[in-house]
Amino acid sequence: MVTYLDFEKGIQQIDEDIRDANAKGDTDAVEILQKNLEKEIAKTYKNLSDYQKLQLARHPNRPYALDYIRGMMENAYELHGDRQFRDDEAIVCYIGEIEGKKCIVIGEQKGRGTKNKIKRNFGMPHPEGYRKALRVARLAEKFRLPILFLIDTPGAYPGIGAEERGQSEAIARNLYELSDLNAIIVSVVIGEGGSGGALAIGVADKFAMMRYSVFSVISPEGCAAILWNDPKKQEQATKAMKITAEDLKELGLIDDVIEEPLMGAHRDKKAAVEALKRYFLQSVEELEIVNDKERLEKRYQKLISAGAFASKSQEEDEKRESGSSSAFNSLMEMITPSSFDKEKAQEKRSEEDNAKK
Repeated sequence: MVTYLDFEKGIQQIDEDIRDANAKGDTDAVEILQKNLEKEIAKTYKNLSDYQKLQLARHPNRPYALDYIRGMMENAYELHGDRQFRDDEAIVCYIGEIEGKKCIVIGEQKGRGTKNKIKRNFGMPHPEGYRKALRVARLAEKFRLPILFLIDTPGAYPGIGAEERGQSEAIARNLYELSDLNAIIVSVVIGEGGSGGALAIGVADKFAMMRYSVFSVISPEGCAAILWNDPKKQEQATKAMKITAEDLKELGLIDDVIEEPLMGAHRDKKAAVEALKRYFLQSVEELEIVNDKERLEKRYQKLISAGAFASKSQEEDEKRESGSSSAFNSLMEMITPSSFDKEKAQEKRSEEDNAKK
């Protein structure tokens, strides 16, 4: 069953008309309606707002981590547990092959249906989930296997138990360890990339987002509640936060935007899986020709440069300050006696003192 979003009402109406025409066997009407549908889709998706892209990122039929894993991995074998507390079902880890390339895929899984959503904790990992991800990532390092991280979470689980078991430490540990892990790492946001829950598996040599995915420090609802004390202003918050793939690419916080089907990955999962697979294989091919030292240095520089920002006016101010400083230094050189002059003045004072004696 197709789930339509608020801004897809026109598309929904034409789809229903096509179904009715097909039921009546009216092929001429179907042909006309198909052309109208193409025009409506182009018009609707030409200028999507940031909030509409957020709705697509949260679409209930959007492919999750397991959809991608099952769609592109062969000989896949799941790895469980953090070897400390338990197996967190919100994070899934698989070892296998993608078009013959041995690799490891680690993803955040939201789950479908009430029972499965509870099992997966709605895609919100506990600390043991992040420790499991790190354990498997170290395994990839040991056997020289590339890693693909699939990010899709509203955020790390904020429950009391998670905090008692060191949620913040687990996230910080992943950031620290993954920054220096000697394995090729590619991270892709496939849906929601929420706060520390996304950052914990977001340290990579290549970081990309699917076209209709989002990446933010807080949910738009949470931002609106804090800034305006009104969660209903989520649309305004979404625009202000700059959380879409295009915005983050422009700001230099991600490397690439992966194209997905025009109407969203949920409309053509096979095409979305193929796009992500191609990106991963191409990225690995590019990174394999770079030596380890250079690759790790680039990863480190990418991490420390995140958040560095200078506006045009700031750059102009810095240039003016630099110019003023140069002019001041030149002036000081002109009016300050040279070391030779200082030595002559000192000799003259010494001669005068000896004469007085």
